[in-house]
Amino acid sequence: MMSYEKNATVVLVHGAWADGSSWSPVIGPLKEASLAVSCAPLPLTSLSDDIAAVSRVVERIAGPVILAGHAYAGAPIAGVSSERVKGLVYIAALAPTEGETVADVFYREIPHPNAPQLAPDAYGFIWMPEAGFANAFAQDAAPETLAVLNAIQRPINLKCIQEKAPPPAWKSKPSWFLVAEQDRMIAPKTQQFMAERMNARILARPVDHSPSITAPTVVVEVLLEAANSVLKKA
Repeated sequence: MMSYEKNATVVLVHGAWADGSSWSPVIGPLKEASLAVSCAPLPLTSLSDDIAAVSRVVERIAGPVILAGHAYAGAPIAGVSSERVKGLVYIAALAPTEGETVADVFYREIPHPNAPQLAPDAYGFIWMPEAGFANAFAQDAAPETLAVLNAIQRPINLKCIQEKAPPPAWKSKPSWFLVAEQDRMIAPKTQQFMAERMNARILARPVDHSPSITAPTVVVEVLLEAANSVLKKA
């Protein structure tokens, strides 16, 4: 079994319309690989708030960290400035560069025909329509899983996608990117563009937007590759 630096931790960060439970299928395999795991909860109220939330979790960890973000969470994990962070993993994620917004990259390509129509409510929060989970968010998930996703969804505020990103950590730290080739939320072409721009190690797989739920072995594969690269003992 691979030996990692003492107290090495993978911090998993959920995206919009989800919570930490979206990582449930990958937690067990990571722990079986002798990695500590923590799920960072995002308030989804602004990009700055979300960066601060991830930073607080990282501050609680004594050893080296790999940050993994799904979808929107790619932006917050890149804003964390901590020497504890040794690598970044993007799971079908958004990676704006300095001065860009999440919306800039999210809307870079024409939306998939099955992508949901999204609009903020009176309070500036965007909710996922129930059909959006089955049609685009996790089209490969079982009906009972889709029902749970809809029930636990957490909306994202407009401030999260309209705030300009700070200098991203991926410019100075190694990164990995799982391109979801069947993604109907974030265009695979956009994912490829962002992954190449950050000079990430790219793994492209025929999975939907939420592979931690629908194809967890693929997600574990990229997370372990990152861990083996930057956290292994000499």
